Amino acid sequence: MARSSAGESVLTRAVRIFEAFGPDATTLQVTELARRADLHVATASRLVAELVSHGLLERGPEREVRIGVRMWELASRASPTLSLREAAMPFLEDLHAVVGHSVQLGVLDGDEVLFVERLTARDAVVNYSRIAGRLPPHITSSGHVLLAYGAPDLLERVLARPLERYTPHTVGTPEELRASLAQVRRQGFALLAGHVHEDATGIAVPVRNGLGEVVATMSVVVPNDDRATAQVPALMAAARGVTRALCGPRADRPH
Repeated sequence: MARSSAGESVLTRAVRIFEAFGPDATTLQVTELARRADLHVATASRLVAELVSHGLLERGPEREVRIGVRMWELASRASPTLSLREAAMPFLEDLHAVVGHSVQLGVLDGDEVLFVERLTARDAVVNYSRIAGRLPPHITSSGHVLLAYGAPDLLERVLARPLERYTPHTVGTPEELRASLAQVRRQGFALLAGHVHEDATGIAVPVRNGLGEVVATMSVVVPNDDRATAQVPALMAAARGVTRALCGPRADRPH
């Protein structure tokens, strides 16, 4: 595989081009793409042209560049979250009809929460998550569930970094986070009021596999008021339904 004078392979540079896109940057001009990918403009332009020829990138009417349908097709076909999403969708849709605000499905990817599905409504309370978007685990109810039932080294890695506060209610110290995770394990769900936005409460429950391991979370984002806890029974029932769909009836045993 060809390498640059700095020793980078073409594949490494192509990956940096894809990583330059994000939820707030779905289309980019080549000059901005080169800046974000830390590539010379001529190098970026050449790689973009080749990726466009394979359908992995596409050009818009103003020569802007975006992720191509072919890339989406390949990623969707190979995604390990595909069966999870397919199992969860009927339950997410039913839960969304009951809650009337945002409902979402999250998994752990690296040390972050990756949201693989999200349903919302026009008048839903503010929610910073997006499909294929990531959030740090200490600020989200999904993250607290994944940390509470995750490997000890995951928690230690999260605690080794600064715990940024988004609001005065956000968990911001190791002691606060450990206490919150202990409460999640006691009650079986996470409820974080005003941790990401003052007006919103996030509630998350675990989704387990046939071995009882937590593989994902289902969560809702609802108004930060005294009615938030009323969503917990429906959320837990939906998560049990996803577990059954993933693993069969035996997966619904108490854990």
